[in-house]
Amino acid sequence: MVAAHLAAATAGTAAGDAAGGGVGGALITLAADAGDEGEVRAFVARCVGEFGGLDVLFANAGIAGSLGPLPDQTVALWQEVLRVNLIGPFLAAREAAPHLRAAGGGSIIFTASVAGIGANAGPIPYSASKAGLISLAQTLANEFYGTGIRVNAICPGLIETGITRPLFDDARARGKVEKLGQLNPLARPGEAREIAALALFLASEEASYVNGQAIAADGGLTSTLPFTPGRRWF
Repeated sequence: MVAAHLAAATAGTAAGDAAGGGVGGALITLAADAGDEGEVRAFVARCVGEFGGLDVLFANAGIAGSLGPLPDQTVALWQEVLRVNLIGPFLAAREAAPHLRAAGGGSIIFTASVAGIGANAGPIPYSASKAGLISLAQTLANEFYGTGIRVNAICPGLIETGITRPLFDDARARGKVEKLGQLNPLARPGEAREIAALALFLASEEASYVNGQAIAADGGLTSTLPFTPGRRWF
């Protein structure tokens, strides 16, 4: 978990620069379980205590779960994926909301996925959790009616992250990295900085009328009708 307090003169610059020391301000970093109620509550309380308030929440943590066939998936697997990917953002929003309201409004941003918009873009429990997260963003946007709190979900396509790195490493090892991202009109995977830029926009006053939206950053994947055969487990 990371919290940033940016100097007023630089609060509109890239979020990635803040983590790298390029923006004036202060950071709180903590290794914690994003799906644990007590740890989320403690982190939000610490941020408010040290920084004096809260303006933006970006719930970005997530896990992939299993690519295995449906008959092999366990209740424990599903519970863990939902705990981190859906209950975690719920906890973060619940704890942050009173502080955002006290500030007169703010922005809550969830990282969902194109796998939450359509099928065949991720493991079954992962996809279900991200669809739920999109619904959570829409439902909370309505729940916070009149408070000035905006809630949106970013839906990345194929981006090289810790979750997808094995896919990228395998493609590089086989000399097939140029094949990644070929199902979208830009014919390439995205970069983490491109998702960070969208998150920064949603956090800023430039997005002051953007609310309750699931915004795909996927190279155009969800604007087309690409087809790849699904797995046949039965």
